Formats: sequence, C-alpha cells, structure tokens
Amino acid sequence: QVQLVESGGGLVQAGGSLRLSCAASGRTFNYYMGWFRQAPGKEREFVASISWSGGSTYYADSVKGRFTISRDNAKNTVYLQMNSLKPEDTAVYYCAANPQRPTTTTDWHIWRSWGQGTQVTVSA
Repeated sequence: QVQLVESGGGLVQAGGSLRLSCAASGRTFNYYMGWFRQAPGKEREFVASISWSGGSTYYADSVKGRFTISRDNAKNTVYLQMNSLKPEDTAVYYCAANPQRPTTTTDWHIWRSWGQGTQVTVSA
C-alpha cells in the first residue's frame, strides 16, 4: 500500500507561482504518478502525470505550458510547479499513484492510491 502526503498549497495572486510536493511511502518502485484537482461543485479532473523514469509526461490542455510535473525517485517525491496561476486554477489538488500506466490516464477512478489533498487558492 502506497501512502501519499501533499504539501505546498496556499493562497496566491493571479500570475503567481506555487510548487506542490507529494511525498510517497511504501512500495513505489515503477509507479506512475499524477496530479488531479477538484473545485467546489465540480468533478475531480486530471492535471498531469509522469512515468517512473520521468521520460513520459502528460498534461491537461488547461495547464499545458504553465504547469510542470517532475519527480525525484531518490526522495520518493513528485512535484507540480505551477506558474502563471489563474483564479480558475483554484481547487483542492490531489496526488495519485498507480503501479502501472493507467489505461485511461485522465480517469481518476482508475488510479489506485490518493493523498488527502492540498488547497490552492488563486485570487484575482
């Protein structure tokens, strides 16, 4: 069982930056990692994903060019660098893990392990 703990959320003005971290524990070798977010009243949506090697990344169109996902396997940590933040990025951000590449990476139902979430609020 993989445990995930997110950190780094907070309040930032539009145009600002934040870096989220996700510390993983347990058996994480070869795991695929991802970030999702959920705004009030909306369904959880895919943000970004990354393969074990870091050589394969995938982004939602809404964040492409602004967000960067990365990982440090020596530290068992995944990061989400968020730049040029917009008010519509406001949401609870969740880290997710799966033992292999999900059949549909953007479908949150498929991912096996989840963190508790961290709030990101972007003011106009």
